[in-house]
Amino acid sequence: MNRKLLFSTLFAFFFFTASAQTDSSASVKRDTIRVGNILIIKRGKNFDNDSVNITLGRRSPSYPSYNRTTTNWGVIDFGFSNFTDKTDYSNTGIFLVSRPGNPKLGAPDFKLRTGKSININIWFFMQTLHLVKKNMNLKYGFGLELNNYRYKSAISYREDGTIPYSGGMQTNAPFIFRDSISFSKNKLAADYLTIPVMINFASNKYSINKGVSVSFGVSAGYLYSQRNKQKSDERGKKRNKGDYDMERFKLSYIGELGLGPVKFYGSYSPKSMYEHSLDMRPYTIGIRFSN
Repeated sequence: MNRKLLFSTLFAFFFFTASAQTDSSASVKRDTIRVGNILIIKRGKNFDNDSVNITLGRRSPSYPSYNRTTTNWGVIDFGFSNFTDKTDYSNTGIFLVSRPGNPKLGAPDFKLRTGKSININIWFFMQTLHLVKKNMNLKYGFGLELNNYRYKSAISYREDGTIPYSGGMQTNAPFIFRDSISFSKNKLAADYLTIPVMINFASNKYSINKGVSVSFGVSAGYLYSQRNKQKSDERGKKRNKGDYDMERFKLSYIGELGLGPVKFYGSYSPKSMYEHSLDMRPYTIGIRFSN
């Protein structure tokens, strides 16, 4: 009888021990269980020290994590260049040369073909530094501003040389004159190395390509190339590169409006793009292509 009782006791002991080990192994492998809106979390490695947390409610939305900065490479702008003309044409000195028997050079001679006066900006990079809850950011970059001013009239630029209609007078200063022929293409190109800096406000802090975003700030540009490109039947294609008394440094107010993935840009310089004589303040407007 005692032997039967002993065997029964040993059998029960091993049975419950095995069952406990099996349950413990299962608890390690499956320590989190979700049933509908109920989340059951079992913590601990030992059966005796296990604790169970039960959470009721909806699952919290998860959003992708973002770095402190976002960088866009190879941003392209395409738009139009123009300027506001505030020149006092009665006080331009010898910078403007008129043909004898014709009206003096004035504002009508600098009218542009608006649809053909193109602005293309190539930004090597534009970076966004997230500031306040990613709704307020600092945007900056570096790139090229390429402006083409397409004239309607037959004006020409010279860096120096013989002054037309003067009987052979020479000058070391740049000048603009009304030419004796007509051109099928006549434009002034002004290219800058530019650094823009803007404060950005975004309605969607999780994606800069969603919602509405507004940016405004300033840009500083350095003029590295200026040229007068012309095309005519008499002279063919001409590309006159030189120093035409244009201001080397340009400071502009800039802005950007983002409507979802579509972005528009604009700029305006409160200072003339010429160093002396002419007071022409450039501005641009267009669409921005960025990822």
